[in-house]
Amino acid sequence: MRARLAAAVDELRRAAAAHGVGWVRPENLHLTLKFLGPVDEPRLVDVRAALAGAAALAAPFELAVAGLGAFPTPARPRVVWAGVDRGGAALAALAGAVEDALAPLGVPREARAFSAHVTLGRVRQPRGDPALAAALAAAAGRGFGVLRVARLSLMRSDLSPNGARYTEIDGWALGARAA
Repeated sequence: MRARLAAAVDELRRAAAAHGVGWVRPENLHLTLKFLGPVDEPRLVDVRAALAGAAALAAPFELAVAGLGAFPTPARPRVVWAGVDRGGAALAALAGAVEDALAPLGVPREARAFSAHVTLGRVRQPRGDPALAAALAAAAGRGFGVLRVARLSLMRSDLSPNGARYTEIDGWALGARAA
């Protein structure tokens, strides 16, 4: 799936060659359920316990990644993404469980509804780009593969001029409580 998404990024990069888009490297492609921002070490214990509980209650599921698009619109993109097809409801339920688990710790809930996607690129200076919009429209129904989601990970993101570096801090098997 990463290889297919990377090929799509290469195609989009050529379509948007004249515009500043920060493309995500293939090894950094991921689905974010909840962005926490900085978390102090003492609070990390509680975050880990909350996420372990959320993972234990969720069953593993299959997820299909398909289609390309942009937020807020392909005509004036800020974020270029690959969508989630099958398994989107299960992923949204897992994101909701993560929200519910973290809320008692004082982590603010997201104001917007969860929108399952894999970020492919961020437009540095949003403006209309007909070539990019056409490339996104042409790949609206393109499939990138299916994967089994069986694990929830807590990740650390370290930003640098060369892009983000992601490191797993901890992870939990989905449905561990039922196993």
